[in-house]
Order: sequence, then C-alpha cells, then structure tokens
Amino acid sequence: MLVAAALIPDTALLVPGAGGVADRGATLRAAALTALRDVTRHEGRVVVVAPGRSDRRLGPWARASLGAAGVPDELVGWPPPALERPAPTMTGPVAGISASAALLLLAHDGVAAADVVEVGPAEARPGRGGELRDLGRELADEGPTTMVVVGSASGRHGPDAPLADDERAPAYDEQVVADLADAGPAARARLGSLDRVLAGELAVTGWGPWQVLLGALGADEVVARRVHREVLAGATHAVLTWVAAG
Repeated sequence: MLVAAALIPDTALLVPGAGGVADRGATLRAAALTALRDVTRHEGRVVVVAPGRSDRRLGPWARASLGAAGVPDELVGWPPPALERPAPTMTGPVAGISASAALLLLAHDGVAAADVVEVGPAEARPGRGGELRDLGRELADEGPTTMVVVGSASGRHGPDAPLADDERAPAYDEQVVADLADAGPAARARLGSLDRVLAGELAVTGWGPWQVLLGALGADEVVARRVHREVLAGATHAVLTWVAAG
C-alpha cells in the first residue's frame, strides 16, 4: 500500500553543481529536501518514479549520474550514491537525469531507494494512462511503499524555457498544481483524465509519474500539502507531499 509520496520537480538544478557557480536551484532544493524528509520518516520501502526515455524498472542498484545533462560526476556537489555503496552498484544500470536527481537528494540524507522506475513519454495512444495506473497498483501491492514522484508542469514559460512560450501553459499549470495540492476524489479524477497529447505539447514531464502515483493510491484518502512552487528555467515546478490518511 502507498504510505506517503513526495512530489518533487524534474530538474537537475536540484543538485548542487548542476547549475554552475550560480546556484539557481537552491530554494527549490531546500523545499524538495523538506518534502523528502517528511515522507521518508514513514514506514515502507522508498521507490523513485521518474520520467525517462522509455519504461524501465532499474531495481535497487541504479546508479545516479548527471553526465547526460553535461555535468560530470566530479562537478556534482554531492557524490553519486554509487560511490558510497558496495561494489555491485558500480555495475548497476545508470538512471536517467530525472531519477538521478532524486537519488542524489535521497542519498544526501542517507536514504537508499529500494527501486527506481522510469516512465517513458506519454505517447498518443489509448490506454496509456490505465497502463501506468496499473503499474502504480503493482508497486503499492508489493508492501508499504513511500514514493518519490519526479515531474514538473509545463516547460513553456518565458525566454529561459526549453521550448517556445505557449499561451495555454499558465492556466494548465494553475489547475494541475491546484489539483495536486487538493488530492481529493474530484481533483484526482481530473489528474487521471489529463490529456496525454496536450501534456506532450506543453512539455509536461509529470504526466506519466502522476498516473503511477494515482494508481498506487487507488481510492484511499490522502492528506496533501503544497510545500513550494516556482518557475525556474522556464518550467513550473511544485513540491508537495501526499500522506495516506488513517
């Protein structure tokens, strides 16, 4: 069963050193660490769910690296978890940038993930949301589970955005962040029915991981708390916690 979840942003800037001398992600990082500490104190294994290039389940030996983002390990302010684990981790699969940022934040507080799950692009095909919610149910059925859910809203805000501005992005983000902070039945229904094609057009990386989270929670009640919201590097990032009620 899902015990708790920390919803953290999808950006390498959470990690010291990823943004160079100018540490633009410091405020966002502090909020993410607060959320992670709030949920990892609960009982249960920790599972990271993050956007990736394809669907992958990497298990407990996933290695963190921001090399694909152009940040060599030696420039990262915190050492990759693989450097602090036993030898088998040195041959484990390398996690993508999104999952790696989460692993590095967890390792900073001495927490190891029991599993790392990467979710590929939304894809314009029917049934994709249902597949991911089924995956969430399977993960939660494996025992008491705390999830670290990586994902952000639209990445189409302002000149720093990875893609050009989109006039639909502000209203989309307002509704999504409000629903994530509400987490009641109606809000979760709206999150579950988010258009996967529109999410892709607006560069929303949280769509897939949020579907996994919804499946893991099922119909259980949840207490949600919004910790922080910020537009950084042209993307809307929110930090929240969900804790199962009762």
